Amino acid sequence: MNVLLTGSTGMVGMNIINNPSFKKLNILSPSRSELDLLEPKSLKAFFKKNEIDFVIHAAGLVGGIQANIESPYSYLVDNSQIGMNLINVCLDFNIKNLLNMGSSCMYPKNFSQPLHESDLLQGPLEPTNEGYALAKIMVAKLCEYITNNSDYFEYKTVIPCNLYGAYDNFSYETSHMIPAVIRKIHDAKIHHSNIVEIWGDGNVRREFMSARDLSNFIYYALENFINMPQNINVGLGFDYSINEYYRIIGKELGFKGEFIHNLDKPIGMKQKLLNIESLELFGWKHSINLEDGIQESYKFFLDYYAN
Repeated sequence: MNVLLTGSTGMVGMNIINNPSFKKLNILSPSRSELDLLEPKSLKAFFKKNEIDFVIHAAGLVGGIQANIESPYSYLVDNSQIGMNLINVCLDFNIKNLLNMGSSCMYPKNFSQPLHESDLLQGPLEPTNEGYALAKIMVAKLCEYITNNSDYFEYKTVIPCNLYGAYDNFSYETSHMIPAVIRKIHDAKIHHSNIVEIWGDGNVRREFMSARDLSNFIYYALENFINMPQNINVGLGFDYSINEYYRIIGKELGFKGEFIHNLDKPIGMKQKLLNIESLELFGWKHSINLEDGIQESYKFFLDYYAN
């Protein structure tokens, strides 16, 4: 099977490429110079040149709360155009199967927990990442319209909980919560600081799954794609508070200091716990616990980011 993987240099893409199960497939993982998803001409040229049986769409502009607040236009426009361009060329070239990567931020803010797939578009979105969420919703709905109006095309969306792991982004400006915490605690240790700041009161709850676990799910989904629901949550079924994440990461990194709260910082949604009933019926479950996942992430950080 020839599988086109977009976003191959991102965290999800790299975990797919380095997952031993995917070695059985022929993975096409073009660089941006080979395939510019914002340019329809580039997409058409690539699809003409290559035989493609299956598409995994994991590309996109991603970032943490601060990055989304500062650049909502880019997060909306770029992610919308990337998704539309790819889906349209897949239709033009009669690509039967496409697995689209969504995000738990697609769900309404402060909605009843846990969040079920049927909750999409049932309420207002979290303002701090609204642009990104709108783009993800639009692409997921395109996939749904295509599948529902065809006896041939199967374009489906995976909605993962928050992710972390090897190949994550540890930038202070654009990283998500877990890599940001790993870097803050590491830097505190290096500079002999006994204090690490937590944004908000730390009571916000988040569900984080290892990106390696997600890559295992994606391979399982490829093998069972006909039985996969149109939209499917992929998560743990439980979450932790931000304070708990800081304590667990601090313990795994050997931090002996204290945490203080900055109540002036944005915190995002109060909770984003996914309902995983459909995932359980589909026959898949995560296998990597938080402590092991943190150690894996920290090793990657030390190998590629730490000075």
